[in-house]
This record gives sequence, C-alpha cells and structure tokens, in this order.
Amino acid sequence: MRLISRYILLELLKVFGISLAIMTLMFILIGLVREANEQGLEAAQVVQIIPFILPDALRYTVPATILLSACMVYGRMSSSNEITALKSLGISPMAALWPIMILSFVLSVATVLLNDLAVSWGRAGVRRVVLESVEEIVYGMLRTQRTYSSNSFSIVVKRVEGRKLIGPTITLQGKGKRGSVTMSSEEAELRSDVDEGTLTIVCRNGELEVEGQARVFFHNDVLERTIPLDQGRNAVEESHPSYMAMNVIPLAIGKLRKEIEGEYDRMAAKAALGMMTGNFAELASGEWPIIDYEISEAEKKICRLETEPHRRFSNGFSCFCFAMVGAPLAIRLRNADFLTSFCLAFFPILLVYYPLLAFGVDFAKSGSLPPFTVWAGNLILLMAGGWILRKVIRY
Repeated sequence: MRLISRYILLELLKVFGISLAIMTLMFILIGLVREANEQGLEAAQVVQIIPFILPDALRYTVPATILLSACMVYGRMSSSNEITALKSLGISPMAALWPIMILSFVLSVATVLLNDLAVSWGRAGVRRVVLESVEEIVYGMLRTQRTYSSNSFSIVVKRVEGRKLIGPTITLQGKGKRGSVTMSSEEAELRSDVDEGTLTIVCRNGELEVEGQARVFFHNDVLERTIPLDQGRNAVEESHPSYMAMNVIPLAIGKLRKEIEGEYDRMAAKAALGMMTGNFAELASGEWPIIDYEISEAEKKICRLETEPHRRFSNGFSCFCFAMVGAPLAIRLRNADFLTSFCLAFFPILLVYYPLLAFGVDFAKSGSLPPFTVWAGNLILLMAGGWILRKVIRY
C-alpha cells in the first residue's frame, strides 16, 4: 500500500514540477511584457521585478497544473489497467487517490498564502522597482526618442546632456476643474523620491502657462514642480479589500464598525438635543442624508472586506476541488490521451466554477448574500467529484 502511494506521489510530483515550471514561465513572460510596455521598463528593471511577479503567477498556474497532473498520471494508470489490477488484488482505488488528495490539499494551503503574498508583497515590490527606476526610464526615453509621456505628465526636449534636459517643454495633465500646466525652459533636471513616490522637475529660465490663464515668466530664476507618480493609486490600493493583506482585514473591519457606531451615537445625541431644545429645523437639515449615505458606504465596505478572505480561500482550495474532479474522471475515462481528460474536466470548471465564484463574490460584496456564498463553486465541484469517485470505486 505504501509502495503504491509513494510511486504515485513521485509520478505526480515529477509531472507537476515540470508542468508548473513551463506554465509559470509562460505566465511570467506575459506579465513582464505587459509591465515593460505599460511602464517603459528596461532589461535591468524587468529582471528586478521577476521575484515580485512570481507569487501572482503561481496563484493562477498551480490550480491548472495540479488538474493537468492528475489527468496525466491517473489517465495513464487507468489506460494501462493499473487501477483494474489494484481492484483485482482487493485494493480499493482510494489507495491510489490518497496521494493526489494530500498533495492538492497542501498546494491549496500554499495557494491561499500566495494569494495573500501576491497583493501584500508582490504588487508593492513591483511598484517600488518602477518608482526607483522612473528617473532612469524617463532620461533613457528622452535620450533616444526626445519625448516621454505618462498619465500625469509629458516631456519633449531638444536634447539631453548628462542630467540636463535642454529646451524642455513639460505638460502636467489637469485634474477635475484644474487645467493643464505647460512649462517651457532653457534647461531642466529631474529628481525622484522613492519614499514619497514623487518626481520633482527643476526648471531654469522659462515660462509657465496654466490653461485658460495668463503666462508667468521666471527668467534668471528656478521653478520646481513635484508630481505624485502613484499616490492616488496607492490610496486606492491601500483602502481596497483586494489589495489588503488578510491580517489587516479584521483590523479594518473593526475600525469601520467603530466609525459606524460613533456616527449612530452622534446622530442620536444630535436628535435628542434638537427635540429637547425644540430646534425641529435641525432635525430636517440636509446633513442627515449625507450621514446616512456615509454609513451605507461604510457598511458596503464591511461586506467587501468580509468577502475577501472567503474569496482567497475559495480560490486557493480550487486546487483540491480541481484534483477531486480530474483524478476520478481520468480513471473513469481510461484514456491515455491526458489532453482529452484535461479538457473534459477543465471546460465544465470554466463553465460552472468560475461563473459561480464571480456571482458569489459580486452578491456577497453587495451584501445581498452571505460571504460563504463564494464557496458554491467549490461545493459543486466536490459533489461532482464524489459522484464520479463513487462510480470508480463501485465499478
């Protein structure tokens, strides 16, 4: 029994290791190309962000790889009548399935941790590499193309001499009601601050024009403008549940609940004071709908925060659920062509599991359904796997 389990586990590990390396490499290459195009990264920066992209890649490739490994190993065993031979010796097929159960469960726990690591460490690391390199990226593009543009600013120069930009025209994009700002000068210099996430442009001898307003000249003078490179993005990511580490989520929920309780207490005290003093106009003021809206938004965010751990655990334990469908299905099909077994297992997963996961996440975040609804897809996969496994054991 132990010899059989050890043999199957080694086969699974070999297939899983090779398949995971290939699929992860392909996923990383796609991610690197996307980041390089979006951020204008050079080869040195691309190499630096590989460790930070790896957790993000693995959390997607591990579930698919364990399904592929289960279909390949158990499909080959079944087509070679190895499972039939075990049955003829009075050994239950469960003896052959224990290795995939244990391996997929361990990988599920690891994938949950990868989900957390990817958002709490990986994305922050990629952002830091980009911020550390932004100055060199801008200088590099200005030397070769004499122009650089991003969502927040653009620069056009005549030439670059060392660290000096000669004849630059710098345009800062406007936000909201603020118009764009254009600076033209004889020369300029760039200075980045990684800790603050900013890029400072130092201009000498030129003019500044705000859209729709008069020009300002600064001859024989220096003008500095600081551009926040991703502070808006940081603020969104730090407050968005999808970008929070799981150990931070309970603290955020507790903080929001205290804020809601404080708002309710303040509303009750204000209403009581208005009734006691006869100031009924205060009770009908426009402040009450605003407070009610803020409380409603806080409650919605609590729902999103409570859903996020369930979503990450559900995603992680998809490894176990996929394996529980793929392994018995491969045995049942008795087909040496593992791609047939893989496709027959993976297509229903695409049509059932992922839509149910998306449905559960959307409705749980809105508060329409409880957070554990996101596990519906996992439950259905386990039920389908159990039904196929029953047929494998009986027949």
